[in-house]
Formats: sequence, structure tokens, C-alpha cells
Amino acid sequence: MVPGQRQIELFIYRFLDWLTAAIAWFCFFTYRKNLEDPSLVLGDSFSDPRLWQGLVIIPIGWLILYAIFDKYSDIYRFSRWATLKRTFAISLIGVILLFFTVLMDDDTFSYTTYINPFFRLLGLHFLFTAFVRMVYLTICKNRLKAGKVKYNTLIIGGDKNAVDLYNELQQKAYGKAHNFLGFLDSNGQSVNHMAQHIPLIGKLSDLALIIEEMNVEEVIIAIETSEHDKLKSILDTLYDFSDRLLVKIIPDMYDIMLGNVKLTHIYGAILIEVDQEIMPRWEHMLKRLIDVAASVIFMLLLSPLYIYTAIRVKLSSEGPILYSQARIGKNNQEFQILKFRSMNNNAEKDGPQLSHDEDPRITKWGKIMRKWRLDEIPQMYNVLIGEMSLVGPRPERQFYIDQIMEKAPHYKHLLKIRPGITSWGQVKYGYASNLDQMLDRLKYDIIYLENMSIGLDIKILFYTVLVLFQGKGK
Repeated sequence: MVPGQRQIELFIYRFLDWLTAAIAWFCFFTYRKNLEDPSLVLGDSFSDPRLWQGLVIIPIGWLILYAIFDKYSDIYRFSRWATLKRTFAISLIGVILLFFTVLMDDDTFSYTTYINPFFRLLGLHFLFTAFVRMVYLTICKNRLKAGKVKYNTLIIGGDKNAVDLYNELQQKAYGKAHNFLGFLDSNGQSVNHMAQHIPLIGKLSDLALIIEEMNVEEVIIAIETSEHDKLKSILDTLYDFSDRLLVKIIPDMYDIMLGNVKLTHIYGAILIEVDQEIMPRWEHMLKRLIDVAASVIFMLLLSPLYIYTAIRVKLSSEGPILYSQARIGKNNQEFQILKFRSMNNNAEKDGPQLSHDEDPRITKWGKIMRKWRLDEIPQMYNVLIGEMSLVGPRPERQFYIDQIMEKAPHYKHLLKIRPGITSWGQVKYGYASNLDQMLDRLKYDIIYLENMSIGLDIKILFYTVLVLFQGKGK
């Protein structure tokens, strides 16, 4: 099946969500009308304009809620059990929102009788939605088992692990869902027994090119235990295709004991599915909402500080008050970062230079600003327009990114998210004075990337404030 057909089936899935939300609301509305007047018949509900208003607005609201909290992606990848749990959680959230926004002022219900209608609406919506979803996903799973839906699959590795996995997959219920394009030689010295089953189509150095040219949709890493030193570089390459690839790895006993292997398909092969999603969609939206709200509030409340700092910069030395510099942000997009100028004008006339504690280019007022991070506060504007976030890895110049990438290619992962005014690395190191400090700071930024959450952002902001009050900006 071509990806376009899967998009059609995803549209059907969304349409069914809309339909079940509408049916659930209609049933609940009829129940509510019956509470108003038990003598009413079913047809009387159709004359009430509130029914039609609800049937237009409320199902759309449910679709928006699903788009935020659910996974509207390839339905053939869905686990029915995980979908059922998400459906209940979202149904609960949605019904709570409905009661607080639509039904709390309803004269039909008294404060002592809200519980019964609440659970009726929750039951109606969840049962209708869950039943239709399970039926539709079961149909999709059966198509997957029958081989009517196939994913272009690439195996990395050609020795015993790869052969054993291939044979196991061929015997499993979902084995027909793989269209094996071939395998990659993982070390250049293998006997490559996999060539007896599927063709050898290249080496690890060809991985990115093969993914692009052959429209690979799933990659299974089946290298030998002795080759695990290659795993990092493989994942670095695959990370560039995180929006389109499903990546799986053969676990060893160490992974199993640590609990890294999560069972999603009873009859599936034992594989670790690499979740390359940085944050759930709803957390991304909440993070952006916090950024916008905080930047507006900060600029309004601290406008006297902006004015005072600007005056001091102007009096400190000749040159502009604000200093802008090209930095690299999310998805390798260049933007102009804003700062209050803390150095003498034309401080980089001889080319890019990192600052240090005794840097003669820094003005007297500039040292005070850097100590309290006052030079950074104009970046609230960068946050407001979406170029930066409150928390995220510090953006660097392309000149230094090129140097970092030579020693730490995984730096490119940081370019998947918005850079920040502060970060864990920034709290630990402040301004980096040399390339080694940049690399040390990178370790903390990578850990942040792997554990991104609103809670972690709040912790980093707390420690940033603590550093500022202690005057340890550098």
C-alpha cells in the first residue's frame, strides 16, 4: 500500500472520531432534554437549536483535543491497548472541559446531580469512540497480517543476529508487513550470511542516501554485540529522518533486565522501538504558550529595567545600544539574536572570538551586565516571535558549530528544537570561553534534549534565577 492510501485511511479514522463524538453528544442531549420534560419524544430534540449548535461545535472541539493529546499518525503503527488507554484519558479530559465550559450553568442540572450526567457523557463518548476505534484498528491489523500493507524495511547488519531476526520475522503474524529492501554491511568484514535471503545494498556510509533514494520507512538495527560501538553513529544518522522512520533495535539481555524492552505486540519479535519524539505534542504547545506569556509579562513588568540598562549601555562606550548577531536555531534556520551591547564597538573586527573573564573588549558596564545576565534580556523578543524559547540549548554561530561538529557530530540533534535564553549547560558553565567548554556544556544540553519536559524547564528556570540572585552569571 502506498503512503497516500494510508493518509486516506487516517482521514477515515479522524472522520469516525468526529462521527462518534457527534453521536455521543446527540444521545447525551436527548437524555438532557428528557430530564427537562419527561413527556418529550425523540423528535422534539431536533427543534432545539442548541442541538445543532452542539453538533457543529463540540465534535470539532473533540478533534482539536485529539490533535493535541492523541497520535494522529500512521494508524497501522497503533497499538490497540495503548490507543484504548489514550482514548479513556482524553475522554475524561474532554468531558471535564465540557462540564466546566458548557454544562456548569445548565439549569437542567442541580449541583447535587452533576455526577450522574458527568458519568453518562463520559460513558457514552468513551464507549462509542473506543468501540469504533477498536473495530477499525482490528481491520487494519488484519490487513497488515495479510500483507496488504507493507513497509519498506532496511536491516542494518548481515551476521548471525540479523539472520536470526529475519527468520523470526518471517514466521511471525506481522512478518508479511515488511517489504525487505535489503541490508547494510555493518563493518566491512562480515561474511554477510543475510545475502542468502535479501540483497546487500551498501555500507553504513551509504545509510542516509539509501533511506532517501529507496523511501525507507522502517530500519531494524541487527548488529552484533561486538559492534555496539557503532550504534551511536547509526542513531545520529537516523535522527535526521525521525519524522518518517520507525527505528527498532535487537535488545541484549542487559536491555531486557533494565526494562527497556516494552511489549506492544504479543506475537511480535522482541525488539526495542526507538521513540524519537522529543516531547508529546501537548507539551510542545504548552511550552510555547508559556514562552509567549512569560516574554510578554517580562517585557511589560521590567520595562524600567530595559530603559535603565539601555541608558547605561549608551553612556558606557560609543556604539549601538543593542547588538545583533547571526545564530543558528531550530531546523538550521539562521536568526538574529539580540543583546545589550557589553563589548566595545567592532569587538570582532578580526573575526569571531569567544569572550573570557579578563577579556579587554568587555566594557566596565558590560561586566556588570554579564554578571547579572542583563545583556540577555532583549532576547525575550526572540522568544516572543518564536526564534527562541525560555529554556533550550544556547544557540551558536555557524563558525563554532562547524568546529563542534568535527568533534561531536551529535550536536546536530540540538538543532531539532528552539534554542533558549537559559539551559542546564548555561547554568553549569555560563558563557563558554573555549571550544572545550562548549563540548562540556554540550553533554548537559544533550541530556536535556533526551529528557525534555515542562517540569525540567521549571527546574532549570529555578536554578537560573538562583544563579542570577547570587551574581554568578559568568
